[in-house]
Amino acid sequence: MIHRDNKYTNGVSKLMKIEEEQNYQCTVEATITVAGGKWKPLIIYYLLSGTKRFGELRKLIGSVTQRSLTLQLRELEAHGIISRKIFAEVPPRVEYSLTELGFTLAPVLETMKAWGDAYVSRQRKKDH
Repeated sequence: MIHRDNKYTNGVSKLMKIEEEQNYQCTVEATITVAGGKWKPLIIYYLLSGTKRFGELRKLIGSVTQRSLTLQLRELEAHGIISRKIFAEVPPRVEYSLTELGFTLAPVLETMKAWGDAYVSRQRKKDH
């Protein structure tokens, strides 16, 4: 059985309302708003391999705080990038997965990873 946390749902509704009022100067700004920041790209990257629970994401990312991860997940859900499924169990179980829209970011993340691989390799060569 799935239930919704009203406090959580209200927070997502507020984010969606703010988003509807956003006027982007450039479509790159829209991309950065939706998928940019310190944690969102990592969340999306790790969800590309499949559904994850909150604790799994937190372990994979490492240095993210519980609050920051929660806020980033809420924003991604509000933008339609991820879906959140709550199971009425004890203890409660929540799973996150990419939506169809979320999977359209795969080429962006793959390009970022390739750039990061080249950058790190270059930095390592520079240090030696």
